[in-house]
Amino acid sequence: MAPQTGSGSPRIGVLLAGDRSYPSFAAFQEGLSALGLVGGRTIEVEARFADGQLERLPALAAELVALHVDVITVIGAVTFWAARQATSDVPIVFTVVLDPVAAGMVADADHPGGNTTGTTNFDPGQARSQIKLLKQVVPGLTRLAILGDAGVPDTLPNLNRAAAEAEGLSAQVLLLRGAEDLEGAFGAFQDAGALLSLEVPRTSTYGERIAALAAAARLPTMFGRDLARYGPLLAYGTSLAAAARRSAGMVDRILKGEKPGDMPVERVSEPELVVNLQVARAIGVTIPQDVLAQADEIVD
Repeated sequence: MAPQTGSGSPRIGVLLAGDRSYPSFAAFQEGLSALGLVGGRTIEVEARFADGQLERLPALAAELVALHVDVITVIGAVTFWAARQATSDVPIVFTVVLDPVAAGMVADADHPGGNTTGTTNFDPGQARSQIKLLKQVVPGLTRLAILGDAGVPDTLPNLNRAAAEAEGLSAQVLLLRGAEDLEGAFGAFQDAGALLSLEVPRTSTYGERIAALAAAARLPTMFGRDLARYGPLLAYGTSLAAAARRSAGMVDRILKGEKPGDMPVERVSEPELVVNLQVARAIGVTIPQDVLAQADEIVD
């Protein structure tokens, strides 16, 4: 039975490191609506956005707990730790994280325990797939620039550096502390033949600027799937939005009485490739036919 409207409606907290424009936030809301959970009607949604200022997350998480929300959905691992610090009682549903067991978020993916469960779109093979695509598009590629976020753990940069080296490339990793680092980063990337921008809060927040700087430098660039909207040459991976949409079902189950610790972590794997021919023409790159044949979407 759907929750009733009015002051007794379930209250769902949402915590994001980025801003309201993130596709994962819209996808989570879509997932709720598909289950009859509509903000302002059958539920109340309290969303808090750090807008890339990660130091704000603990205070925002504490604010949600003070509002007595029934469950908190966190998008991204850095938001999870802020919520975990704020409460050990309110159910937490995470999404868009790396391996939650290795990160210490849950003890066991099949039996999470405690007040936590969630979804992950982490694919340990994605980095190598992205790099192989870049090698197809940039013949003779030897040096790869990797752009990440200094405010989050270095698991993803290390994984991508290892993937680049496994593909015979020299990897140059630079981690952003803020927008002011971008100009210097592209100055440092002068010798790189391509750029891989990781799916982390700061690169997502500054995605449009990163894509513009890459185009100006005529640097072929790979983003994660959801950041194709910013205009990189290539975008590949499982949509973060797909994982966020799946997490809505877990929130619904918790509101109906299931305990998060008894709900297995769900893995979402739906990789897609987006190729932007407008960018290819602008930077003078020819996309091979075998790459175009793999594309799920072509921007022309």
